Amino acid sequence: MNLEGIDHVAMSVRDVEKAVQWYIDVLGFEIKFDGMWNGVPVFIGKGTTALALFPVRERSGSSTPSDIRILHLAMRANRKNFLGAQEELKRLGIKFEFQDHEISHSIYFRDPDGHQLEITTYELR
Repeated sequence: MNLEGIDHVAMSVRDVEKAVQWYIDVLGFEIKFDGMWNGVPVFIGKGTTALALFPVRERSGSSTPSDIRILHLAMRANRKNFLGAQEELKRLGIKFEFQDHEISHSIYFRDPDGHQLEITTYELR
């Protein structure tokens, strides 16, 4: 595989608006893809690296929130290498799921410890 680098890290946060403002004020991040996906997630970043901020989901049958955590690690590839990565994962017997995010295409799969990984491309054709 020939990846360009990390595209974004998906994180759950207690208060999305507060977290967005903190990253803007403290790290100089900017909102990316404003108005997409009904605001979930909110993408913020600088240059080619971003954070995808998701609200913490409540645990089923519990009044306490789920753990604050990193949800997945996304790496970026151009279209050719995105398609090549899918072939390589198939060759290795690693199952993946394709998703169309309107502005990008992604595949999701897990490492041996169960961490969710994503390879994404913004070259849709």
